[in-house]
Amino acid sequence: MKIRKDDKVVVLSGRDKGKEGKVLSADPKNGKLVVEGVLVASRHQKPRKQGEEGGIIKRETPIYASKVMLVCPKCGKPTRVGHAFVDGKKMRACKKCGASF
Repeated sequence: MKIRKDDKVVVLSGRDKGKEGKVLSADPKNGKLVVEGVLVASRHQKPRKQGEEGGIIKRETPIYASKVMLVCPKCGKPTRVGHAFVDGKKMRACKKCGASF
């Protein structure tokens, strides 16, 4: 999976199509990501301890990595991820502007 935690992504399909957000966590084994502000679900929670409040809690749920596209930190456009060798080190590169990050 070429998308990592703290990357900025844009959603390509689904009910949140067009939304941008930061990747909060990545699960390469299942090919899923949790993106800030995308695919938010409501969870009804009871108070467990005395003084704790219950209620409806909004929470992001995982989305398939194939439904999002990385936003290049240099040019700011959604792009596919390529690879480039910089100083003998393999780095990710933008397919649009050629910048490596």
